[in-house]
Amino acid sequence: MADFLLNNLALVGLFLASGVMLVWPEISKLAGGGGDTLGTLEATRLMNQPATLVLDIRDDKDFAAGHLPRARHIPLKELEARSTEIQKFKDKPVLVTCRSGNRSGSATRLLKKLGFNNVFHLKGGLVAWEQASLPVER
Repeated sequence: MADFLLNNLALVGLFLASGVMLVWPEISKLAGGGGDTLGTLEATRLMNQPATLVLDIRDDKDFAAGHLPRARHIPLKELEARSTEIQKFKDKPVLVTCRSGNRSGSATRLLKKLGFNNVFHLKGGLVAWEQASLPVER
């Protein structure tokens, strides 16, 4: 067995790396990977509640190209400094979106640190939203 492992070190490394990549999303969730993640159906239900803030954290150019309906725009790099603009949503649902769902996890962690209690991010971001043929405002 040890001879096999030594002779096929590259394959063993590849096997271990692929295993880690498969479980990484779950590890990330357990380690506090942001807020709760919502799919497009759950996000649509949340957006139908009038008190929900939809927050798009992409840059200006991407936001202008298209965003979720009723989305408020605060780029991620400005979020902490401009958080006072959305203070009234601290105890209300906040749905954070970005292009693919990666940066929104960082934004949800930041918002939770700033005292926002009910923060979610859209799984797959605007890409998933458009793939589901849901409306986009321009």
